[in-house]
Amino acid sequence: MTGQQTSTGAAGAAQHPMFEKVARVGQAASGVVHLLIAYIVVQVAFGDPASADQSGALGELAAQPGGRIVLWILAVTLTALALWRLVEAAVGKRSDVEKPSALDRVKTVGVAVAYLALALAAFQFARGTGKSSGEQNAGLSARLMQSGGGKVLLVAAGLVIVGIGAYHVYKGAAKKFLDDLHRARLPRYAEPLGAVGYVAKGLAIAGAGVLVLVATFTADPSKATGLDGALKTLGTAPFGQILLVAAGLGIAAYGAYCFVLARYGKM
Repeated sequence: MTGQQTSTGAAGAAQHPMFEKVARVGQAASGVVHLLIAYIVVQVAFGDPASADQSGALGELAAQPGGRIVLWILAVTLTALALWRLVEAAVGKRSDVEKPSALDRVKTVGVAVAYLALALAAFQFARGTGKSSGEQNAGLSARLMQSGGGKVLLVAAGLVIVGIGAYHVYKGAAKKFLDDLHRARLPRYAEPLGAVGYVAKGLAIAGAGVLVLVATFTADPSKATGLDGALKTLGTAPFGQILLVAAGLGIAAYGAYCFVLARYGKM
């Protein structure tokens, strides 16, 4: 099969209306997870020791009546969204006139990988085998720190994470996220939600990347605990409680924006 035939087949699959609907539900599912993270962040601000990251949000959901069923739905719809993004990386959005650039394809694949990771985490918590991502990150960092090559890899990973966070901040501040939406029928609240949400999430991601770098240079893997560690470190700063509540509200804005993207996003 030629590359052109493969692209045509992928495009044909993406045209299926049911595929698009499930992918849009997946976008809303991402919103649910971010709203749960925001809820936990605010709880942490007032002394709750819960994990303020995706694993904490999924664990919170798993503990609720009917939560396992919701987790299965999250896993399926997020997987569909990830597959949609992979098709988009291959053939571009249906609304795009020009083919995506190499950089656009790389960014879209990165987004797809992130959704696949979240879908896998939801699947694990639905089965009752979910684990704290902070503990997993610290354990992996400890193993990598045992070799020079591993430390180089950690530094590279930390810089990439900081870069991803910085891109989120730029996308929110410059309102580049509007390019992902059908602007003609966009509600007024979409723009402020997207701007605040992207900046808040970007700062949190960048903070997690900085902690990876700090953990590597201080040979302390316990610091490399991802988003949870970044937010809890923020809580130890002066006016930390206020900053954590602000971070929680910002992440909640991103979660709400995910619902806007599910409804008005270009697919």
